[in-house]
Amino acid sequence: MIDSQQDDADPGRRAFLAASGALIVTLAAPAGWSPAAFAQTAGAARPPFAPDQLDSWIAIGRDGAVSAFLGKVDGGQGLDVAIAQIVAEELDVPYERVTVVMGQTASTINQGGASASTGVQRGGATLRDVAAEARRVLLELASRRLATPTDELTVVDGVVSSTANPAKRVSYAELIGGNAFDTKLEWNGRIGNSLAVKGKAKPKSPDQHKIVGTPRGRRDVAAKVYAQFEYVSDVKVPGMLHGRMIRPPVAGAVPVTIDERSIADIPGARVVRVKDLLGVVAEKEWHAVRAARGLKVVWSQVEPPFIEQRELYRHIREAPVVKREIIADRGAVDAVLAQARAQGLRVIEAEYEWPFQSHASMGPACAVVDARADGATLWTGSQKPHYTRDGVAALLGLDPSNVIGHWRMGPGSYGRNDAGDAAADAAILSRAVGAPVRVQYMREEGHGWDPKAPASVHRVRAALDPSGKVVAHEFITKAFSILDIMSNESKPAYTLAGHLLNYQLEPTQEFGGPVDSYGFANKRIGWETIAPLLERASPLRTSHMRATASPQSHFASEQFIDELAVATGSDPIEFRLRYLTDPRDADVLKAAAERAAWQPRRSAPVAPSGNGPVTGRGVAMAQKNGTTVAIIVDVEVERTSGQVRPLRYVIAHDCGLIINPKGLRATIEGNVVQTTSRTLWEEVTFDRHNVTSVDWKSYPIGDIAMAPDAIDIVLINRPDKPCGGAGEATCRGIAGALANAVFDATGARIRRAPLRAERVKAALGSGA
Repeated sequence: MIDSQQDDADPGRRAFLAASGALIVTLAAPAGWSPAAFAQTAGAARPPFAPDQLDSWIAIGRDGAVSAFLGKVDGGQGLDVAIAQIVAEELDVPYERVTVVMGQTASTINQGGASASTGVQRGGATLRDVAAEARRVLLELASRRLATPTDELTVVDGVVSSTANPAKRVSYAELIGGNAFDTKLEWNGRIGNSLAVKGKAKPKSPDQHKIVGTPRGRRDVAAKVYAQFEYVSDVKVPGMLHGRMIRPPVAGAVPVTIDERSIADIPGARVVRVKDLLGVVAEKEWHAVRAARGLKVVWSQVEPPFIEQRELYRHIREAPVVKREIIADRGAVDAVLAQARAQGLRVIEAEYEWPFQSHASMGPACAVVDARADGATLWTGSQKPHYTRDGVAALLGLDPSNVIGHWRMGPGSYGRNDAGDAAADAAILSRAVGAPVRVQYMREEGHGWDPKAPASVHRVRAALDPSGKVVAHEFITKAFSILDIMSNESKPAYTLAGHLLNYQLEPTQEFGGPVDSYGFANKRIGWETIAPLLERASPLRTSHMRATASPQSHFASEQFIDELAVATGSDPIEFRLRYLTDPRDADVLKAAAERAAWQPRRSAPVAPSGNGPVTGRGVAMAQKNGTTVAIIVDVEVERTSGQVRPLRYVIAHDCGLIINPKGLRATIEGNVVQTTSRTLWEEVTFDRHNVTSVDWKSYPIGDIAMAPDAIDIVLINRPDKPCGGAGEATCRGIAGALANAVFDATGARIRRAPLRAERVKAALGSGA
């Protein structure tokens, strides 16, 4: 474990790392490390830290070691490995000589953090262009040094030599080591995910790759296994106090009176109240825990804000629509559906339901903030640390340039979890007590008060002509918004602290729909959103969770495709191939079917007799950010209990050019395991007063017994296509494939997630 106290206090360590050839790939830089500090160490003038400066992205040390600065962060998929491969490839240096600095606000440009599976797709694309430009500049320097035209030079392991006379050579370290490139880039003027820069150089073509495309292992595993890795919860700074937040027993209630004498016996415990935000601090963490539990608070009397959970889907169906958006509308859907009904043709209709879900990170959120009058320093596990920096600055009334954010890996994120909320809380407590404060949430906060993935109802209908051809298809979702609070923490209004401090709210109405290439002649996809159950400081406030609205949308859409196949007596794969218009979609589906040795299924399954376990097979597919995936899963259903267990997944995956096949396989496996858990187990429970699923018993997730026996992955490499995002694509189709497999095994169509044992058992008993 690295002690942040040591890093902050030891500029010599920073200087050493800036100027040396540390042969590591790292997820974070020491506190205070930046390209500017690198230049100061080398005694060289440095251009301003800005997106259009090459020196903001790449630095070469005195011994030739390369530092790459990435404004994205790794959520556990090994993004740093892929980035190091890309940079090493374009610069022609050994992979081991590349250090990747991620998510440090003082040394990286805001590229949106971990977001929408864009780490390689956009972050990697930028670093590829930057590294190619750096190589061009270095070759020009070498050309002048060696008096040789650039087209007569070659680079091997960071050493430039003449092709005609290899003894005529110069290293990158000799050319520029410790000094600035001082080269301008073309920048599109945007910050975040859409940021793009490029230079004059053209990156290598795939046939020139030697490092990209080779399997590389993670660099952080050993440190994690041996408890030497510094997570955000490990950060310690001088004079740090421990903070705990106090939440109301009824959502929406605020403190009326506080009896500070109730914690007078706890050494050093202090109460912090700012408007409706309430917390405690103490010098020792256990004292803070005791104070939070023991503080006597009288809360305001409020009408319980929620509905009974059993009324959730009725409420969604009946609630007024706040916003409606049609995202795809081809042909004359309404007219064709009406005509089909008038002519007595078949119109297939179904509705599907998805619950609120929690991020349920392995550990509750943690953050450390040192707020001072002239600035602040932040340590956060947020997957968007630049935005967290901005939000903390706004809360403290500081210019963002006076707030430094240090990203440290947290216990998992998967979207907009509670990491940013912890940072905002720590900032308010730190300002109030005049000392650094570490806020560590408790388990009941991590489950109960994190932003939730929204509950939704999906209505699907289709008309068939006399031959069984789909002539109209409509998919409409009605749901809570996926952005009741924004997917980042850049403003106080996007945090729980901001809600309690009465900042003006800025909800956004947004959802989405399934992404596929089914070419139905008349096709509509749209969504409707409804108001939240509680507007301010709600434990059911909704925001992005992994793959945003996709698992629930494809749970519905891919089940319905199977229902159409059954209605027309078609095999589910043959039926999909009949309508797919994207050749890449067809290719992945065929690849999955071939690997799984798929046997056609052209009739509805017959409900099995007896009480023994039964097996079934299901298929689904989806697209995401330039990636297309086909999934086939074999399941076993225990009829006496209703328990569903996946036996084997076959995943065919096309994300264009593959950078690191080993890391890609691990990412896909993680997607499969997590989304299987969401499909079979996960559901937020609540009563009229508050969220009631506040621990691992009341919010169970899949365990090792649920893990499939095999995840068989077919990677389709397309070097001629740009890199697509892989962090979420597989998540989209898992739920639909599992539901289709359960139907294949039992004949029961289950349209409400999760597919918990009791729900499956009830469906089997009723034959529904």
